[in-house]
Amino acid sequence: MSDSFYAGRRVVVTGAGGFIGSHLVEALVAAGARVKALVRYTSGSRRGHLDRLSPEVLRAIEVSLGNVEDAACVRALVKGSDVVFHLAALIGIPYSYVAPHQYVATNVQGTLNVLEAAREHGARVVHTSTSETYGSARYTPIDEAHPLTGQSPYSATKIGADKLAESYHLSFGLEVATIRPFNTYGPRQSSRAVIPTVMAQLATGKPTLRIGSLTPIRDLNYVADTVAGFLAVGSHPRAIGQTLNVGSGRAVSIGDLVEIIFQVTGRRADLVTDDARVRPDASEVMVLLADNRRAADLVGYAPKVSLEQGLARTYAFIEQHLADYRPEEYSI
Repeated sequence: MSDSFYAGRRVVVTGAGGFIGSHLVEALVAAGARVKALVRYTSGSRRGHLDRLSPEVLRAIEVSLGNVEDAACVRALVKGSDVVFHLAALIGIPYSYVAPHQYVATNVQGTLNVLEAAREHGARVVHTSTSETYGSARYTPIDEAHPLTGQSPYSATKIGADKLAESYHLSFGLEVATIRPFNTYGPRQSSRAVIPTVMAQLATGKPTLRIGSLTPIRDLNYVADTVAGFLAVGSHPRAIGQTLNVGSGRAVSIGDLVEIIFQVTGRRADLVTDDARVRPDASEVMVLLADNRRAADLVGYAPKVSLEQGLARTYAFIEQHLADYRPEEYSI
């Protein structure tokens, strides 16, 4: 359903220059959508990962430089659109310990600006949540009824944004669907995340691998499968007013993940614990495992790429673009 739904529709993507956003833009163009892509303004007019897209895709989209914290910018962007995919956010958990005020401004106020603009112009909104809003699992797999816990300033701001999205549907009848991705990985992801930081270090051939805690357990979903979830949620009327988990349904500890990466890449290194990479105990979410049955039932969501397949594709990308990574540094 999703591909035919988007043909000819006017679609906005905030956070389009990001890891998931750039893949979503590609998929929307392939589905025939008329895409307006919002990229955070910088004085160098950089377009983030959009610059990695093919010339054909870039010619098919309209790139806007701006900021979701600017209400006027968002109103102008959303005017005339049918669907808004709202991905723009500050996402790094360690950096949220350093700059919580900025997380509130971007993740909460920015979301409010998107909702207000969509309400004014009659657009449907797909709001992006995160599995971090669940906090440490009280039971697994985690379904959408699981309590929300702000275990970091980042997750707290995302909970606030999620509740704003919910309120605009319940209070004003705005067509809002919330997608809650679990840990997405794949080509273009920054070294802020565990998979790229492990792979980039391995690609250098050095004998040691610096890493944080090995005990957290994560549901890792390849980016193409997460994007398929976005398209399904944005196109299906049964998603409106719902929050839907999008994850693989498979959980793996970071320690086991490193071993799988060793096997997939054919490289090994001695593990060295880097205390700077270890989160505060009470803030670390220990287990994330998606119950994705609601998304399967309502919009037909079904992940297709195995962890081993996705890791192989990701490592091939990192090897080809190793100069874009700084393996010797810890990125927060």
